[in-house]
Amino acid sequence: MATFPLGRAPQRGVNHAGCRRPFGYCSAFSRGDRPKNVERLAIPVQPAGGIGLSFDSTNDPAADAATFQNYGFAHDDNKPMNASGLSETDVTAAEAKADVWNPAVAAPERTHRRRFLEAVRCRPVDHPPVWLMRQAGRALPEYRALKEKYSFLQLVQTPELAAEVTLQPVRRFDFDAAILFSDILVVAEALGQPYHFRDQGGIEMEFTLRSAGDIERLDTGAVIERLQYVARALPLIKSELGDRTALLGFAGSPWTLANFMLEGGSAKEYTKAKALFYSEPALFRRLIEKLTAAVTEFLQLQIDAGVDAIQIFDSLGGVLAAEAYEPASARWIGKIIQSLKGAVPVIVFGKGVHGSWDALLRTGAQAFSVDWTVPLAEVRRRVPGNVGIQGNLDPFLLNTTPAVVAAETGHILETMRGRHGHIFNLGHGTPPTARIECIESLVDAVRRFK
Repeated sequence: MATFPLGRAPQRGVNHAGCRRPFGYCSAFSRGDRPKNVERLAIPVQPAGGIGLSFDSTNDPAADAATFQNYGFAHDDNKPMNASGLSETDVTAAEAKADVWNPAVAAPERTHRRRFLEAVRCRPVDHPPVWLMRQAGRALPEYRALKEKYSFLQLVQTPELAAEVTLQPVRRFDFDAAILFSDILVVAEALGQPYHFRDQGGIEMEFTLRSAGDIERLDTGAVIERLQYVARALPLIKSELGDRTALLGFAGSPWTLANFMLEGGSAKEYTKAKALFYSEPALFRRLIEKLTAAVTEFLQLQIDAGVDAIQIFDSLGGVLAAEAYEPASARWIGKIIQSLKGAVPVIVFGKGVHGSWDALLRTGAQAFSVDWTVPLAEVRRRVPGNVGIQGNLDPFLLNTTPAVVAAETGHILETMRGRHGHIFNLGHGTPPTARIECIESLVDAVRRFK
């Protein structure tokens, strides 16, 4: 398989093997570009507690367990071992002793990945982790250079290119998390309803769902096979991020997908899904059940490929009245989360859904991403302390000045001071007109916050 060399960022030091890596990542997917002595398998000790330890595997479980004991943890030979050669007793001990210094080995580093995983579980961190919705693409000159050679769909569907675009903002801004470069409508396409971008802007589906027959023809059995390009892209990304940076997968909510599929693409006003919900509830349920099954399978595919967390985008949840939000959208998000069985944390972004906090909480999500139109002080009062809150800088501010961005970022950080579980983000996606220096100012303000 051909490899696509990654763009090289400024040199930022040399690791122990002599491999120069920007932000700790090798600069190409091709293994031939790496020194031979960098070829190693890192075994993560990552229980639900997310302690962030790792060590080099010898491919010998007994030897690996001995290495684990060097950290001061005992291995119980009578307990079943996991893939790392570690038992549940080992993992429990590791969680309890994660921060104990043993001079025989290096102490585990508080990586960006560890910071994100601890924050999303509402545990104390040094400062909130930061990443941005739509951080990959659009605003970056390196992305625009790729867009001169490849279409959006080529970038999404070619694993090496999708990996490259995913990594670009992490190289430039050193975010705590990367998010897969893709599109929510890949699920619609996998069901048999392709999409493309209109010349005048916006999305157009190849056909519109107009009848019960159209809905019945959506093929849930082909979803995994048709989305294998995502399954191939994620390990490429993960191998570059290592344990330093978290990796998020995502999907659109069933309700949001239904709107695009019933409208035939982007629309000035989304009405057809609501019309189906109110006038033909049985047919609406049939469509939403298919979408729920497809989204669940897609997210499980991403979990199996190694993502650390998932975000579900309910970008059109706000078009529903408060009393309709749970039966039309939140209930189905909850079914997806329940089906994933807590394998990774799930964040739900319900844009404009401010009158339905109880419905959102009943989904069982680990955290909620909040749009910029609601004060986080209000959200903080409404959301229990064991549920994370992500957000919520107005994306427009990235078009202003670094000073304005720093001031408004500081205001949000102060509002959330002392509240475990805050993840800094925008209140929606990064605008294509965002200024690089404004994004840098945002990241710097978060990293300096104490």
